[in-house]
Amino acid sequence: MSGRAVAVIGGGAAGQMAAIRAARNGNRVVLLEKNEKLGKKLYITGKGRCNVTNDSGRDGFFQNVIRNPRFLYSAYAAFTERDMISFLEENGCPVKVERGQRVFPVSDKSSDVQKALDRALKAAGVQIRLNTEVREILTRGGAVAGVRTERGEEPFDAVILTTGGLSYPATGSTGAGFEMARALGHSVTALFPSLVPLETVESWPFALSGITLKNVRLTAKRAGKTLYSEQGEMLLTHFGVSGPLILTASAYIAEEPAGVELFIDLKPAIPEEELHQRLQRLVQENPKKAVGGAFSGVLPTRLLDAVLDAANIQPWAPASGFTKAQRQALVSALKGMKLTVKGARPFSEAVVTRGGVSVKEVKPSTMESKLVSGLYLAGEILDVDAFTGGFNLQIAWSTGALAGGSI
Repeated sequence: MSGRAVAVIGGGAAGQMAAIRAARNGNRVVLLEKNEKLGKKLYITGKGRCNVTNDSGRDGFFQNVIRNPRFLYSAYAAFTERDMISFLEENGCPVKVERGQRVFPVSDKSSDVQKALDRALKAAGVQIRLNTEVREILTRGGAVAGVRTERGEEPFDAVILTTGGLSYPATGSTGAGFEMARALGHSVTALFPSLVPLETVESWPFALSGITLKNVRLTAKRAGKTLYSEQGEMLLTHFGVSGPLILTASAYIAEEPAGVELFIDLKPAIPEEELHQRLQRLVQENPKKAVGGAFSGVLPTRLLDAVLDAANIQPWAPASGFTKAQRQALVSALKGMKLTVKGARPFSEAVVTRGGVSVKEVKPSTMESKLVSGLYLAGEILDVDAFTGGFNLQIAWSTGALAGGSI
């Protein structure tokens, strides 16, 4: 049935796509956004470049969805990453594919992604109301009846709820949508920050804040069990650790980060035995130097000092007295600098929210609520999330497109 009055609450990625799709179906669509502009979180994704999606195909997408991937089968089929790429290019935003199949606008400007959405919204005839906060979704007889804003009540035949999660609250993701969903009988799972930096018990990273560790292997363990192990890049900070490896690791431990042990292999390309030989050779070549001087080429000075300290070796001790036991301790530190996770950083620093409205209460084929007729949900408000690389935005585009296209 066409020509229905549809309210979309939340003008982020999912909300804008939902509004475009619903309007293209011949509905009268009003997009309600409490901020002064649409797509506020889009502007900061990908460090301002906007990693819009990932061009790794169906298998790549589902391998990177952490929570409830099966729920997304219909949404992904309805709107894939290729559909998103076509959508952007048709609306004046050419894209490029970079390392890891990450897709960015050719201009490297997130504002160009928003401009493409603006064009599509205008072409579809979506009415946009900024600085408009929805207080309540109104229902009658188990079906959507309208919304209530600070300006009063307004009737609608359908509502699409796309208010995001709790990550980056400065962009408007304050959890209001969870309260609206709860008020209508929906259950919301426990909420945790994910894809987030980690605080450590050990303080040695604090003094090395700003140092990037490249081509290292990070292994995360809980009670001796390996939860994650990958090679790449990470960053030492004034509170602990951050960077790509850490954000991904945080997704594996989001619900219980405290106590997880992180091991950093600073020399993953060099086997232990070879490292032993290299250290022994450096000692033999520099017998008159202090240990710190003899090993100065192994790591940057400040990092080397931290590793020597972890191995209980004084950097000023003479290299000539370097023992086999010390060499073993240093090799162990180089191959597994240990950190203990104290906890995750707050939602204000998290890329996504782990948890949300239970997907058991939403029809996967349409994104309509099973509890309230005419209520649809899409994007981060749902209990679905993925790793970094454009996959979380693709979830927003796909669920938004399916929700809007189902009305």
